[in-house]
Amino acid sequence: MNYQLRYCKILAVIEKEEWVAMYKIAVIEDDRALREEVLILLKNAGYDVAEVDNFENVAEQLKNMEVDLILLDINLPGENGEAILQEYRKEKNTPVIMLTSRTSEMDEVLSMSFGADDYVTKPYNPTILLLRISAVLRRQNPSGGQLNYDDVKVSTVKGTLTRGEKEQILTKNEMIIFQLLLEKRGSIVSRDELMTALWDNEEYINDNALTVNISRLRTKLSELGIEEGIETRKKQGYRLK
Repeated sequence: MNYQLRYCKILAVIEKEEWVAMYKIAVIEDDRALREEVLILLKNAGYDVAEVDNFENVAEQLKNMEVDLILLDINLPGENGEAILQEYRKEKNTPVIMLTSRTSEMDEVLSMSFGADDYVTKPYNPTILLLRISAVLRRQNPSGGQLNYDDVKVSTVKGTLTRGEKEQILTKNEMIIFQLLLEKRGSIVSRDELMTALWDNEEYINDNALTVNISRLRTKLSELGIEEGIETRKKQGYRLK
């Protein structure tokens, strides 16, 4: 089997797993051409992506990003990737896969000791990179995206809420909102926090859009027999009861 055919078959298997669309991956690579290749590869595999093209204070940039996995090059201008990883790990546990053109075992040992979850050498095999990403994400989410809200089954994989025989399909934004409210159930989640989770502050969205999404989510909960599940706290935000 030739390389291209083998790649297509494995990519098809990965794309068949619907959960990939629920994940966002950040790419930190200073080689612009290689970075573009990785971004295209990830998008074609169904992932949401973000990129860093300003290599000053990278660790701080990453701490402010809401992503599920990071691809971090070791050889960056100024501070190297291992130092960035070490600083990032002081506050965040998001999975990190190191990318490097080095082949020294010491680099791999250092990366792992600083908190890397995996290590891929360049020039990388795109199929292997996708499989490594898939494996790391599965280790982080062994339940396959299954959560519970009392007697409601929440599938982040399928984007559904199921209660008994009833099922409601959520949009991507509705699931992001509900999952954040569920993670912080009982606590108030501010509108700013929800909007950051939805749009990562990368583009201006009319504030009314959040209100519309909350309203639709309430309607879908109501259709499952859950009335007033989301409480509005005036000038504060929302709370999932």
